[in-house]
Amino acid sequence: MERVLIIGASGGIGSALSAELKTQGVEVVGLSRSTDGFDITDEVCVDRQLSAVEGPFDGLIVASGALEIAGAAPEKTIKAVNAQAMADQFAVNAIGPALVLRHAARLLPRKGKSVCAVLTARVGSIGDNKIGGWTSYRAAKAAANQIVHTTAIELARTHPELVCVALHPGTVETPFTAKYLGRHPAVPAAEAAGNLLRVLYGLEPAQTGGYFDYAGKEIVW
Repeated sequence: MERVLIIGASGGIGSALSAELKTQGVEVVGLSRSTDGFDITDEVCVDRQLSAVEGPFDGLIVASGALEIAGAAPEKTIKAVNAQAMADQFAVNAIGPALVLRHAARLLPRKGKSVCAVLTARVGSIGDNKIGGWTSYRAAKAAANQIVHTTAIELARTHPELVCVALHPGTVETPFTAKYLGRHPAVPAAEAAGNLLRVLYGLEPAQTGGYFDYAGKEIVW
């Protein structure tokens, strides 16, 4: 790839992806809230900033996301669900990526292989959910998976060589996850970025619309 657009480029994984791509000689254009005022929850802001970006890009990666918003921790049970907290999760983790993806057709080339990825999470898998909890975050990530899958179907009609997928980065050592690691094994952001890029580079257009983990294994919806 020669040019990649990363949304959420200043975050733990986003910045690691940017750094890794640059070491490969890739031109990276990054947008984030902290450095560019890019608010993925603000439809007007997303449209204004993405409309000002000049394509085409060989890759588009949405690396933004949030586990805890406005102090609302993931719920332990359904009894703890709060309407505003759930709405916030959907705004950041599902609606935001959808607002970005509606620009994908213009930003990505119609000819030649290109990639488009949204970082979701394994906990967004309905089939893999065996323990409950984290209702709002799970639901928002499941919605993001559906958004990616639907977008991939539509883009395949005009961008036949595009790979558009949802990716699970694994548990990554970032401020995003620090409070929730516990005994779960985690990897540094740089290692996670390398894993994700290897998977993304290795996928073929026939696999567009899929849901993969950091090792390239498909995750059940």
